Amino acid sequence: MWDKPNVLNWIANVLFAISFVLFLYASLYVVVHLPIFPLREVRVEGELKHVTREQVKLISSRYLQGNFFTVNLVKTREAFEKLPWARKVSIRRRWPSSLEVVIEEHQALARWGNIALVNTHGELFHAASDADLPVFYGPGDGVKEVAEHFGEFSELIAPSTMKVTEITLTPRRSWQVTTNTGMVISLGRESMEMRLARFMQVYKKTYAGLKGNLSYVDLRYPSGFAVRSPTALAAFKQAALAAAPKEEKEPIAHKAKPDDAKKEPGKKTAVNKEAIKKNIKTDLVKKAKA
Repeated sequence: MWDKPNVLNWIANVLFAISFVLFLYASLYVVVHLPIFPLREVRVEGELKHVTREQVKLISSRYLQGNFFTVNLVKTREAFEKLPWARKVSIRRRWPSSLEVVIEEHQALARWGNIALVNTHGELFHAASDADLPVFYGPGDGVKEVAEHFGEFSELIAPSTMKVTEITLTPRRSWQVTTNTGMVISLGRESMEMRLARFMQVYKKTYAGLKGNLSYVDLRYPSGFAVRSPTALAAFKQAALAAAPKEEKEPIAHKAKPDDAKKEPGKKTAVNKEAIKKNIKTDLVKKAKA
């Protein structure tokens, strides 16, 4: 082989190329790790209402290790995403010595029971908030569904100056809405928006002008609905009391019952009172057709 100059020249060229590549790599490694490219600034952008400057400083001090070239962007992004109100985070290098962090915060839409908050995308997140938010209840896979229907229900109820304060979705997909006036509206499982729109048309023309608020509305009827009003129920009780016959002075004779044998002699019975109580306990339910 030593008497073959072409082979020797080829080997020499290969060794020279390998040496040159190793030299470049070593030089680049040394330059990159030199302290001449430090990160001097972290710019945080986005409409931030809950992420504080103290939180940004804490993450920067813990996770921004290395210089402009060696900082681990993936770990830094994951650290910022752990902030309670951070929904999405993107990080970029800005030459020559800064890092740009763009944070998209959650926008709280409601509370999911007393467990978490719901954002406007129908996603759960865990954070603290003292805002007056509506409350959602439902199965774990129904968060986005409830959030979407909340906007539709709120839009239908808005003309009456009422607001939706609570929505419940049962495991059987039956809906119930509660307003800020305390009115509970049962919508059922089908055609919820149509039923609610039909009721609100009637409500604006009739019940909105009545004294007292409706306590319960059942819209699960095919061509109408049922309502319950505390004011009307109280009036019905008074009318029932006025129409009831007065109790006679002498006790009323009646057939003996097993329980009557235990009563002491001479003690008056209250037959009329029991009848009145049964009438009073009857709920007043009004049916109105759309």
